[in-house]
Amino acid sequence: MYGTVASKMLFPLPATYRYMSSSGPLVSVIIPVYNDPRGIELTLESVTGQTYPADNYEIFAVDNNSSDDTQKIIQRYADRYEKVSFLLEDKIQSPAAARNRGIEHANGSILTFIDTDMTVDATWLTSLVETLEAGGHDYMGCAVETYPPEGRETIASKYDSLFAFPMEDYLQNSKFVGTGCLTVRKEVFNTIGVFDPHLFSAEDKEFGRRVYEAGFNQHFEPAITMYHPARSSSIEQLKKSFRIGRGRGQLRNRYSDRFELPSPFHFRDYLPLKPGWFHSRINRTNEFSTQKFVALYLLASTKKIVNSAGSLYEYLRDSASSLVH
Repeated sequence: MYGTVASKMLFPLPATYRYMSSSGPLVSVIIPVYNDPRGIELTLESVTGQTYPADNYEIFAVDNNSSDDTQKIIQRYADRYEKVSFLLEDKIQSPAAARNRGIEHANGSILTFIDTDMTVDATWLTSLVETLEAGGHDYMGCAVETYPPEGRETIASKYDSLFAFPMEDYLQNSKFVGTGCLTVRKEVFNTIGVFDPHLFSAEDKEFGRRVYEAGFNQHFEPAITMYHPARSSSIEQLKKSFRIGRGRGQLRNRYSDRFELPSPFHFRDYLPLKPGWFHSRINRTNEFSTQKFVALYLLASTKKIVNSAGSLYEYLRDSASSLVH
């Protein structure tokens, strides 16, 4: 099964390199980006200031064919820092394809991924390497904490703080973590292949399941935290839900033999959440006014319906494509 999946997916990878020095292995940091000059500047500023020895990590900022000033920002950092490299992925439009371009060029024995807009503490790389090496882990996720942009909390940003990145739950229940907080040994990619570039969402779930099925050691580390600005508008939240729904539909279409996913025609998926269930979930550690609870409930219910619509859209799109061919 793994050979089939890997052969679909890309290019042969070089043999695993195990760069070691008295101060640790070589680490490759991979950042995919598309049309986000402010975000890539924020992230590059964060990852270039690590306490991990400068000669022992490299950074690949992979632009996915941006049409704004993103490439100029990357090039500015590449000119300033020898360890920063600018890569371009202009053949396939997806975060997975951009990450794969970084994997193709990575020299490290440890690869770590961070999304644009995210920031980390100066000790982030040191903590990742120490935890990975001490535990003998092959695949590791960490905590992601959201914060309201410019300190202004909205209903949408509050929703993110409650629900956005339950990485520990993802790993326990579905055997994956999000690629924005993922660290993987190079040998894992050499063995099972890279991310499916044709999934523009849910590629993290598909890859994590392959890692688990191949018997590699997976771990979640709560003591390491990465930081992500919350989505502060309802429109941003709904766009994300539709994209995730489409990714779920793609996963069903491409890997129905490996994932049990509900039918896109399940009636209950297009109904609002049960108010009692939602109330019990969000009031475990928080107390909300009636007005705030109603606003959160309406956003959560709309996101659920939009997510289901995205899955249905992808199902119909795939069906139409099959009829044409």
